[in-house]
Amino acid sequence: MRTRAGERGGLIVRLAGLVFLAIVALALFFSRFVLMRMAGEWLVVSDALQPSNAIIVLSGDDLNGDRAARAAQLYKAGWAPVVVASGSEIRPYLSEADLETRDLESDGVPAKSIVPLRQRALYTLEESRDLLQLCRSEHWKKVIVVTSNFHTRRARYIFQHVFPPSIEVRVTPASDVDFRPGSWWETREGMKTFARETAALCVAFWELHTSSVHAKMQQQTGDVGPESGP
Repeated sequence: MRTRAGERGGLIVRLAGLVFLAIVALALFFSRFVLMRMAGEWLVVSDALQPSNAIIVLSGDDLNGDRAARAAQLYKAGWAPVVVASGSEIRPYLSEADLETRDLESDGVPAKSIVPLRQRALYTLEESRDLLQLCRSEHWKKVIVVTSNFHTRRARYIFQHVFPPSIEVRVTPASDVDFRPGSWWETREGMKTFARETAALCVAFWELHTSSVHAKMQQQTGDVGPESGP
C-alpha cells in the first residue's frame, strides 16, 4: 500500500509538472508577438542630444541612405557644425564614405562641413577605434553617433568601452528600410536583421568583457606587455 501511494504521489507530481509546462507554452504562444516586439524595441536606444563637436555617421547605411538623412537633419538643426562620413572601402577608388558624403550633400549638408573618413574596418569595434583617433586628432570632446535603429544598442555599448570618459558619446537612431522594431518578424529581411544583430551583440559583449577582464588581470599582476612599457 505504501508503494502504491508513493507511485500515485509521483504520478501526481509528474502530471502537475506537465500541466505547468503546458500553461507556460500556451502563455508564450499567445504572448509571442508582445515578446518579439519587446525584443525588437530593446535593440533600439536613443540618448538625449546635446550640442556637440561633430555628428558621426557610421558605415553600413541602408539603400535609402537613412543614416545620412538623419545626420543631415541633426546638422541643420544645429546640433554640431561638422558631419563625419565614416565608411569602409568598397574598391580602391570607392568607399562607403564617398557614398555617405554624396548622400549628405544631397540632404543639404555643405561639402565644407563634411569630414570623410575612409577606413578598412570590418566591424563596429574596429571602426570605433578609427573614429577615436580622429576625435583625438581634432580634439573633439562631444560627438553624436548616428546609426540604424537596430544597431544603436551595440554601437553604444562598443563606443562606451572604446572611448575614454573625456569624450562624451551620444547615440541616436535612424530608421532602416529593413527593420521595424515593432514588427520585424513580418518580413524576411526583418528576421535576418534581428538574428544577425542579436548574434553580433552577443559577440560584442563577449569580446569587450573578455578584453576588460584581461586588462584588469594585467594591471593586477603588473604584466603590461612588451608594447606598454616605458
